[in-house]
Amino acid sequence: MRAPNIGVSVTPGSMPPMAVPDLIPIAHEPDYRTDTIGRYEGGQFFACVTYGGESRPDRQLFGVLHRFDLDGNHLGSEVRVEGDDLDVEAWLTDQLDALPGLEYADIAIRPFQFWHAGVLFGLVLEKHDIDPSGYDWAELYPNRLGFGEPWDGFCST
Repeated sequence: MRAPNIGVSVTPGSMPPMAVPDLIPIAHEPDYRTDTIGRYEGGQFFACVTYGGESRPDRQLFGVLHRFDLDGNHLGSEVRVEGDDLDVEAWLTDQLDALPGLEYADIAIRPFQFWHAGVLFGLVLEKHDIDPSGYDWAELYPNRLGFGEPWDGFCST
């Protein structure tokens, strides 16, 4: 039985690029850069300690807790900068301990972005010339975790 001709021409060994999904899946990977993501009562979260800033002298260490509803919409973020009186890892542990019903797991979120202390934070859609007609990549800033085809939740750095 032959497949119907639906007007799509594909060169053998190539496929048209996949569109960026509305919800970007992010896989929970224990002992890796997405080990502190998951769900809690009423939502999802992405927590991390990461560096931000463009150059070495300007780089700062941040503790970050992004919160999302169950539909992947960004609800808000708490961001703290490492300093003389703040250990961001301890701060982040306290924030996670305060989330009711915390469970480490895969999440799926929508793009969002904001600036804090001159640093971009968020899941930002980008074009990497794979698909000149639209976005083909989602990059988590300032972590520099990239997500793309096959949109399976695993990051590329």
